[in-house]
Amino acid sequence: MSEQEPRAADETLDEETADPNPISLFTRWFEDAKAAGIPMPEALTLATATPDGRPSARMVLLKQADAAGFVFYTNYQSRKARELEANPFAALVFYWQKLDYQVRVEGPVERTSAAESDEYFATRPRDSQLGAHASPQSEVVTGREFLENRFADLEKSYRDRTVERPAHWGGYRLKPERIEFWKSRPGRLHDRLLYKRQSDGAWQLTRLAP
Repeated sequence: MSEQEPRAADETLDEETADPNPISLFTRWFEDAKAAGIPMPEALTLATATPDGRPSARMVLLKQADAAGFVFYTNYQSRKARELEANPFAALVFYWQKLDYQVRVEGPVERTSAAESDEYFATRPRDSQLGAHASPQSEVVTGREFLENRFADLEKSYRDRTVERPAHWGGYRLKPERIEFWKSRPGRLHDRLLYKRQSDGAWQLTRLAP
C-alpha cells in the first residue's frame, strides 16, 4: 500500500463484531494513525459553547485517553477555558484523512487535579513551560514584541531554577457520553457506529445512517 492510498477502503465497521468498549477501539485507531505516519495524530478539534449557545472551535492536542476520559491542557484564562467553566460540556473531533477515519466525542468536562497538571507540566519542553507563563492567552496584546520581551524576562528569571506550573494553567478531562466512529465507504455510504453511555455505565452500540 502506498502512502497516498487510504487503508482498506472496502472494510466495514460491523456493530455485531465491533469492540464493546469504545475506548479500546479508539486506542486501536489512534495506534493505527501513528503507525501510518500521520503527522500529529493527537491533534483534535475542540468545540465549546457559551451558556447562550454561541459555539467556537480550535485545535488542541490530546495528552491522555483512557477509561476516565480524554485529557488536554490549556491556559485557564483562555477563551476555551472561560467557556468550559461557564458551560462545562464539549465536543472533540479527530480526523485521520490517510485512513479515512473520524472519531467524534461528546460529554461533560472537568479540570484535572493539580497533581496531574503538575506531572504533565514537568514533561513539557522548557520553552513551552516559559511560554505558559509569558502568554496571556486569548487577550489582546500590543504586538509580538510584547510576548518576546516577556519571554526574555522569564528566561532570565528562571535561568538557574525549575519552571513551576503557573496556577492559571492546567488540564481538562472530557468524560465521554457519546463516541462515534466514522469510516469512509464507497458511494458515501459511510460506516457510523455510535456508542452511548447508559446510566449504569455500560455502552449501547447502534449504527447511524451516513
